[in-house]
Amino acid sequence: MTQPDNVLPPRPRHLPIAPKAEPGLRRLPLAGESRPVDQYWRPLYAVWELTLQCDLACRHCGSRAGRARPDELSTEEALGLVQQMYEMGVKEVTLIGGEAYLRPDWLDIARAIAAKGIELTMTTGGRNLTVEKARAMKEAGFRSVSVSVDGLESMHDALRGVRGSWKAAVQSIKNLKAVGIPVSANTQITRPGLTQIEETFELLAESGIHAWQVSQTVPMGRAADEPELLLEPYQVLETMAVLYRIKKKADRAKIRIWPGNDIGYFGPYETMLRGSMPRGHMSSCGAGRMTLGIEANGAIKGCPSLPTKDYTGGNLRDDSLKDIWERSDKLRFTRDRTVEDLWGYCRDCYYADECRAGCSWTSHVFLGRIGNNPYCHHRVLEFLREGKRERMVPRTPPEGQPFDYGIFDIVVEDWPADELAQARRLADTAEGFLLHTERAAAELRARFEARAKDMPEEAVHE
Repeated sequence: MTQPDNVLPPRPRHLPIAPKAEPGLRRLPLAGESRPVDQYWRPLYAVWELTLQCDLACRHCGSRAGRARPDELSTEEALGLVQQMYEMGVKEVTLIGGEAYLRPDWLDIARAIAAKGIELTMTTGGRNLTVEKARAMKEAGFRSVSVSVDGLESMHDALRGVRGSWKAAVQSIKNLKAVGIPVSANTQITRPGLTQIEETFELLAESGIHAWQVSQTVPMGRAADEPELLLEPYQVLETMAVLYRIKKKADRAKIRIWPGNDIGYFGPYETMLRGSMPRGHMSSCGAGRMTLGIEANGAIKGCPSLPTKDYTGGNLRDDSLKDIWERSDKLRFTRDRTVEDLWGYCRDCYYADECRAGCSWTSHVFLGRIGNNPYCHHRVLEFLREGKRERMVPRTPPEGQPFDYGIFDIVVEDWPADELAQARRLADTAEGFLLHTERAAAELRARFEARAKDMPEEAVHE
């Protein structure tokens, strides 16, 4: 019997869950001087991976977190980076991992950030975020913390690889709120978890979150090992309909919805979902223009999600943050990108100059280069009008290192006859799911509930 395509099989074992990361790239070339455009853009928002060590074993982890990097920054080097970010004008720093609280000096670093007047936030899986940790975070100056919740209990536990991780995440929200830290949540939308997103939001809303960020899972790291986790491009129809329905509930509850840059683009719900943004809609990739990614070993990227080997612009042990920001080609790419750099469908799209293929992370980890992005609401709707859809087919597997990725091919095909009418109704009404998604939902939940009982209670990284 063929397994439904949104039922998750057992975790593959052909690669280690948490590999020993290779040392960071060093002594990378920089341009001889910075240009006016490089001095104009400033890193207003930085995401800092404090350590790659983690107490979860998530199946969709792009960094393959688990073990600390062999060359992570010392406390002195980390505090020096805080000073450099302050001098560069960084306004907000989000601490991530792995799991940031597993680094012994994490609160010292946090205090230094807050002392500079930089807004201090964190994203956490919440596996061991005790009330004592929460109290220490409050004293250190954390302004908000985002807890990761990816579905209902059995789904979340199966995705996170640890039994009890959902209950721990929910408890961490309570612990943070108990000490007076505002709490938000973040959710990765996977193919098996898509039908639970509305119920997940309702539970999070009841817990008292003030904001909710959603992004889709893309084939980086461990997610690249399991194509079953990934949405197909045509499922943007379902994703955007779900977010449209949730947005109305969120407005009533005064919860801010924040769709990531990897979801959507210029469909009928764009203004509703992103009307509060400066342009009233999603614009092009901001990597290296307003955002900054820092890996635990001092590697600098324009965005924390971008693949390490392709987008590391320099290392803090070799050059200053300012020199890397202004003089590295790996951080300059969005400053210089034009429509001429686009390809495929995106090259001739009506929104090409405004969008420039959207999220660079999504494009690169699916297709091996930026400039073409099939996960676009406008694009999906245009294909649907012709009775066509796009599907992703794996071509090259990942290598097994943090932030690695697989390569996929785009296949254009006719909508199956039994799906086309439903797809068009969904596009018109924003109600329901596609037929194959609905058929698999009940079996999916039963399988996850059964699998969750056999999972370990602590992370296993072999």
